[in-house]
Amino acid sequence: MPFLALLAFAALQEEPGYLNPNLPPKERAQDLVVRMSLDEKISQMQNQAAGIPRLKIPPYDWWSEALHGAVGFPVTVFPQAIGLSSTFDTTLMRQVATAISDEGRARYADAIAHNRHGMHEGLTFWAPNINIFRDPRWGRGQETYGEDPFLTGRMAVTFVKAMQGEENGKLKTVATPKHYAVHSGPDPDRHRFNAVPTREDLWNTYLPAFRAAVSEGGAWSVMSAYSSVDGVPDSANKMLLDDILRKDFGFRGYVVSDCGAIYDIQSGHHYTNDLAEAAAAAVKAGCDLECGDAYKHLHEAVDRGLIDQPTIDKSVERLMEARIRLGMFDPPASSGPWAVKPMSVVNSPEHRTLALRAARESIVLLKNDGFLPLKNVHHIAVIGPNADDRGVPLGNYNGTPSHTVTVYEGLKNLAPAGTEVTYTQGSARTEGLNAAPIPASALPGGVHAEFFGNENLQGTPIFTSDSPALDFDWGNDAPNSAVPQVHYSARFTATLVAPKTGEYRIGTKSDDGGRVKIDGKVIEEDWSEHPAKMSTGTVQLEAGHSYKVEVEFYQHEGQASISLVWALPGARDYQDAVDAAKASEAVVMVLGISGEIENEELDRKSIELPSIQQGLLKAVEATGKPVVVVLESGSCIALDPKPLRGLVEAWYPGEEGGTAVAEILYGKTNPSGRLPVTFYKSLAQVPAFDDYKMKDRTYRYMREKPLYPFGYGLSYTRFTYEGPAAVTRLTGVTDHFSATVKVANSGKFDGDEVVQVYAERKGAVWPEPLRKLVGFKRIHLRAGERQLVDMEINLNALRHADAEGNLKLVPGEYRFSVGGGIPGMEPETSGKDAATVVRL
Repeated sequence: MPFLALLAFAALQEEPGYLNPNLPPKERAQDLVVRMSLDEKISQMQNQAAGIPRLKIPPYDWWSEALHGAVGFPVTVFPQAIGLSSTFDTTLMRQVATAISDEGRARYADAIAHNRHGMHEGLTFWAPNINIFRDPRWGRGQETYGEDPFLTGRMAVTFVKAMQGEENGKLKTVATPKHYAVHSGPDPDRHRFNAVPTREDLWNTYLPAFRAAVSEGGAWSVMSAYSSVDGVPDSANKMLLDDILRKDFGFRGYVVSDCGAIYDIQSGHHYTNDLAEAAAAAVKAGCDLECGDAYKHLHEAVDRGLIDQPTIDKSVERLMEARIRLGMFDPPASSGPWAVKPMSVVNSPEHRTLALRAARESIVLLKNDGFLPLKNVHHIAVIGPNADDRGVPLGNYNGTPSHTVTVYEGLKNLAPAGTEVTYTQGSARTEGLNAAPIPASALPGGVHAEFFGNENLQGTPIFTSDSPALDFDWGNDAPNSAVPQVHYSARFTATLVAPKTGEYRIGTKSDDGGRVKIDGKVIEEDWSEHPAKMSTGTVQLEAGHSYKVEVEFYQHEGQASISLVWALPGARDYQDAVDAAKASEAVVMVLGISGEIENEELDRKSIELPSIQQGLLKAVEATGKPVVVVLESGSCIALDPKPLRGLVEAWYPGEEGGTAVAEILYGKTNPSGRLPVTFYKSLAQVPAFDDYKMKDRTYRYMREKPLYPFGYGLSYTRFTYEGPAAVTRLTGVTDHFSATVKVANSGKFDGDEVVQVYAERKGAVWPEPLRKLVGFKRIHLRAGERQLVDMEINLNALRHADAEGNLKLVPGEYRFSVGGGIPGMEPETSGKDAATVVRL
């Protein structure tokens, strides 16, 4: 009997085959799909998949995020992806991804137990972002693992494997590497942009990390990008989705479009005449699932002969197979090792400790003239718009932790006995209003909250709580289990002490409505659903005076967030900061940008500090006090380090970032992060943003000396390499080499070193890289310790793809440099590399 006939026969049986955990997942998926009508199949191909009660299929939202922590409240928020990459630590990455997937599993089990099937409550996570950060202006570069295909690939493979935890065909979660492919800005143009890479750049820069994530990592999902490649939208690009992804890379899973990308096929790229044609083109190319609802036009496409049902069946089978492998249709006893995770793992003490470790390893020391670590400093002035802002360290695509430690809070908490730590904001982050959350330092006594089980603040509170500040983003979650997810309200009360006299703009940034009263007077109100923008009012405040603040808020449906924000008077009046600096022995300035400046559809036009912060820095430097700058950003900032005693890149370091920064500044932790991107001197060193040729881009191709090179990072100790390194082909393994070198810690601090191996082929010219990372290993050495470090190098890391994607080893003389950075640009605390030349 033919297989489909067998399936039809099975459909008549009492127990459906798709509910039998003993059958292979693919067969179960086929059995399920054959039972569906065409409309039911189409309903499963949109991210908000409908339930099918007659088949016992619950509704499911495929959209969950886990870039550097599962999105929700409260969850553990690790350093932003660019910071995780700067650890150069795949062991740590595995532990972080395991923690994220544990929290994702726990949240899913809790949602199912309470009959919730919403966004951010599933097991299919749209991460990691493994696009190549080829241009520092790109607003989403912070979400990536940096500019290097090899480092990105190693991090991606580790993240995907740990997230999915594949075991005997069962999946813990599904990871979704994105955005496939050749996608890295300009972001405002992404819905219509056509990327034109050279064929060799396509294979050697833009595709290797995806190849690794799929072929080695076993990713069960991939997200297609908004943009086009060579005139064909990525979500309808058969070359990318079928010829390369499935046939060349061996992809087994399903492809999901970026949100709204199917609409872009017709309205942005004008590739089709209507949405029925766009939907058909995408599914036929291999895009199985849509984030959006354009696939509702697939029935029309079938009727018009644009696509046949067997093609649709193939996509739905892939989707159902993923859900089956996740155990969604199994009884708990049969759903594998990932059946249940308790909610106690979510933002647990163990995960907060791991977040602290990740932040410690991610932070990069860029300059130190010997002033760091801080010692015998009894009065520290902490100045800057990022110093006490709890939102900035979380980056973007983030959940909300139970508590975020700012740099000011970290320095104050860890200050040696007898040390005074003071704080002033100094300036706004950028020109204009740019209202920021009011810091805890201006709200002595904290914020008291009362929650009500209705939208009108009526009756007796159902839950009360206290917090240091008012800056919450609960997403789709409730503030507490005692509070419903929707249709509630809250009243927050606090005492506000103004740091300076003048006219303030104070208000709320909320979803849904919010209003602010000061001493009983309403100064701001927008009591609407999903306010389009931040709402503020003007009020005159006196320095040192206490004011009663009352904030009212209601949540209707969807996302929930509320922040009490302000903009200080005198945007360019730096006197408070100058006075604070003069009264101190040393100044720690926490400067940089934020997710409001670099983000999705928001690229940077400059890579320098915002001008208002440049003025603040110059005003403080003019006091003559020693200044250490801590930068919080997701990309390079071109800042002249000459006047500074120390310069630290903290990225967006997550919920424990402030503690990690303070530990490094006080010398409790030896800095060990390394740059996963080039820090350019200016945009004059960067080609045109919309040019996707890699010539002169990133450390692999640029000939000029940057401000700080890829792989750079200082330590409080000194590492020396005793060379030359030994690079030999492994006996009996033709595709692997061994690189061996002796490394010594010749300083006085214990510390971590990131040993990096670069290969350069003599005579290489673009499109072949001038140099490339082919291996790395993080090691720990005690002061005075020596260690023989052995690393395995896969020959594929040395190979260069031709225009057809064929990997070939270009014959020639290769110089292997083993050291603490790019040869000739190593940090002074790592000394000269150990090198050897091998003819291949």
